[in-house]
Amino acid sequence: MTEQIDSQNELEIRRKKLEALIAAGEDPFKYSFTRTHSIDQILKTYEVLKVEEEATVKVALAGRIVARRGHGKASFGNLQDDSGRVQYYCKADILGEAEYAKYEVLDTGDIIGITGVPFRTKRGELSIKVEKVELLTKSLHPLPEKWHGLTDKEMRYRQRYVDLLSNPEVKQVFKTRSRIIHLIRQFLERDGFMEVETPVLHAVTGGATARPFITHHNTLDMDLYLRIALELHLKRLIVGGFEKVYEIGRVFRNEGISFKHNPEYTLLELYQAYTDYNGMMDLTERLVTDAVMQIHGKLKIEYLGKEIDFTRPWKRVKATEVNPDAFEKETLNPTFLYDYPLESSPLCKPHRKNPKLIERFEVICGYMELANAYSELTDPIDQRQRLEAQAKARAKGDEEANMMDKDFIESLEYGMPPTGGLGIGIDRLVMILTNQESIRDVILFPHMRDNPE
Repeated sequence: MTEQIDSQNELEIRRKKLEALIAAGEDPFKYSFTRTHSIDQILKTYEVLKVEEEATVKVALAGRIVARRGHGKASFGNLQDDSGRVQYYCKADILGEAEYAKYEVLDTGDIIGITGVPFRTKRGELSIKVEKVELLTKSLHPLPEKWHGLTDKEMRYRQRYVDLLSNPEVKQVFKTRSRIIHLIRQFLERDGFMEVETPVLHAVTGGATARPFITHHNTLDMDLYLRIALELHLKRLIVGGFEKVYEIGRVFRNEGISFKHNPEYTLLELYQAYTDYNGMMDLTERLVTDAVMQIHGKLKIEYLGKEIDFTRPWKRVKATEVNPDAFEKETLNPTFLYDYPLESSPLCKPHRKNPKLIERFEVICGYMELANAYSELTDPIDQRQRLEAQAKARAKGDEEANMMDKDFIESLEYGMPPTGGLGIGIDRLVMILTNQESIRDVILFPHMRDNPE
């Protein structure tokens, strides 16, 4: 209760400061500020300064005040931007009494622009001797107490912006996520794949066994489905003559939430003509190990206190020889679980040696499914029969069954070459490569229950 009262008092104090600024003719929400350097550039450029040595040029920086200390006619603070954090030094006889008085009423969390000279203090810390300070944005909420960070997990997910401000390691996770996706794109481009975009709104849901979200288009007066997979449109492109295509995009499944499930998540799907699930095994190993090596510089990495070894070749286990559900929960190192029963997928080729099986594999890693791949079904007659069976199951109440996509069947009738297809859960891959225990830790804004008032 005391913390709530203190927080409320702080909010009132800051709002009064805002009102005073406006009354004095100050603009507390500026339009822009011209910077000469990022903080990271300052730290690198002026690293050579010796103790008590001062640079000969002025610099202009902008960022958020994340700490303040000192009082009287001089004080230190820390300024943070997207690239890093630097100490600054304000002194009344440099700024002038009037300007220093304006600085004194600033709060941690305020966004400011400073102009000054880099120097190294007696204690050896690179700092900025401020000659001018300008308030760019007034912060009406205090930062988490004493800059120790936001620690409540649920609050961190709900207020990710505060989480990012107060927990630098969280920000690094999402920078790494961005880099992983960039590396995947680079790898696929080198391998001859073309990136494409396919519809998010589908008239017919399919490509996976999952319950879709339903929406309605008013002008067309028709129900549409948020896609549960990228598969069927990408296969149409293989029919159309593209031989290597991929998409990294959001898919939506109206299902449960857990440490490895979120209603919307990011999926990589790729399709390659003239190959099969054996080719997809090789591609999966090469793609994932490339990302692991680029991020960590080695193939043995820590995940949740244990070591995962991505060294090729990965272990291969037949799905018919184990309990697949249990095997997922017990497997740490990347493992191909392959050759599933025929009924497990309506979109996969029958096994060439055993018609009761299909040529499908999953990659199990870090105790969860990481990837799924097929030798794709190219026989339009067989595909029609399987989707008709799915449609009957759906009519009987199976909301996860595929619909009959007549246009997709017609595309196969034009002829689809032998094709291998692969899907990789980007969020789960990021979990493993950043050592995070929950999918919510690698999705910037995970879905949550309504926050009770």
